[in-house]
Amino acid sequence: MDKRKLNCKVIKGKDNSKPLWQYQALSEEEIQQIHETTMQVLEEVGFEVQEPEAFELFKKAGCKVDSETRIVKIKESKIRNLISTVPSSVTLCGREAKHDLVLGAGNVYFGTGGTALNVLDYETNEKRNANIQDLVEIVRIVDQLKHVHFMLLPTYPCEIPVEDVDVNRFFAGIQNTAKHIMGGVYTSKGIDQVIEMAEKIAGGSEALRDRPFISMITCGISPLRVDSKYGKFMIQCARSGIPTAVPVEPLCGATAPVTLAGTLVIQNCDGLINMMTTQLVNPGAPVIYGSVATAVNLHDVKYLGGPVESGMINAATAQLARFYGFPYYSTAGISDSKTLDAQCGYESAINNLLLGLAGGDLVHDAAGLMEFATAVSKEKIVIDNEIIGMVTRAARGIQVNKKTLAYDVIQNVGPGGNFIAERHTRRYMYKEHFSTRLSDRQSRETWQSKGSKTAAQRAREKVVKILKDKNRIHLEKDLEKRILQDYPNICVNPLSSK
Repeated sequence: MDKRKLNCKVIKGKDNSKPLWQYQALSEEEIQQIHETTMQVLEEVGFEVQEPEAFELFKKAGCKVDSETRIVKIKESKIRNLISTVPSSVTLCGREAKHDLVLGAGNVYFGTGGTALNVLDYETNEKRNANIQDLVEIVRIVDQLKHVHFMLLPTYPCEIPVEDVDVNRFFAGIQNTAKHIMGGVYTSKGIDQVIEMAEKIAGGSEALRDRPFISMITCGISPLRVDSKYGKFMIQCARSGIPTAVPVEPLCGATAPVTLAGTLVIQNCDGLINMMTTQLVNPGAPVIYGSVATAVNLHDVKYLGGPVESGMINAATAQLARFYGFPYYSTAGISDSKTLDAQCGYESAINNLLLGLAGGDLVHDAAGLMEFATAVSKEKIVIDNEIIGMVTRAARGIQVNKKTLAYDVIQNVGPGGNFIAERHTRRYMYKEHFSTRLSDRQSRETWQSKGSKTAAQRAREKVVKILKDKNRIHLEKDLEKRILQDYPNICVNPLSSK
């Protein structure tokens, strides 16, 4: 196979006249500098591989290894060879084709993320431990929201034993939405159960690989390390042929240098380490290069979810992903606020906008996550759906052509005229302008007459309405019954009988 070509290409829009992505954090020269420093680190500093099989695979591949320290050092030529088999595009399918997500082709998709241990209860406005019913409700909400494109399982059901968590979380997703289901994994047995269950629903192993409606996440441990637990999960998922995101989470100022450029070097090193590991196990495995990089609070060295630097780092990583020709799993949308206030809105909006304008491929955490990524708010998912809609409109840019320049219309209306009644207005008004579903754009008098409701209150009403409506079941009754019989450890309530 030809060695992967590394280049700093700029993806063009349909008219090939301007870059598709309007925010580029790095110049081509800066991308090259980060790449060169990455190669130097991997060859001269190396990385630690605690997972036994992965260590042996790097050793057999001809890398320089130290069996005592578990340090692996690798030259650029070998790196190019190992990443040459990574697919440049990965399709994450929905149960319905309209929900398919094609990564690496110039698209940007936004979804939920986590996994958070808590929810902000929409009835009490208090934080509490998340349970499996919360996850079911979140999936049902996302299923009804146009701009949340995929369902990344965002909460951890605290009442369920860890050995049963994987199958319960994925079943809750599959049962309640036709959108793509992605999730982190917690046990090897759970990974096997989820894949087996999905194969039964798909109609067989080959059918699932042809249209993978589930994918998994195995997050690496920064800096410069393949740990034994998640390294094992990464190998297991890569071998299975199920699409797998292999993100890393360097923390600027803690597990990575305090400078953004230094963090990008660690991010890129760790990302390439994970990509190489998967290809050693299964060349051509459908894997997604990923970043969930962020910063720490420099006053107390604690994790932050919503700093603008997080958006900048992950936007820059989108350019690195294109440089290597990888599909990209990115992050944005987290707020560190503890309630649905202005901070919650602007932190989520700014970082979602940065990733949207930078071409983040698959943007998880974009809806619902708050309080340092420890809690999910169902109302925030609804609010973020509105934000994502606006971001998507901004990322689409301004279309300039003969029809949109509207010379003939201007000529027809003339000086002092009005364009409201023109056919051109009717034709383009909904194409050109984002139609809000949550934002209030009425007069003060009308707003007051309807109760002077805030965005958070309107979002809560939306949540209540969705959850009171009849359940949409995405599993046939007989299939649901068979799955529940085959996996008695699933405790999600069967909905088709309700």
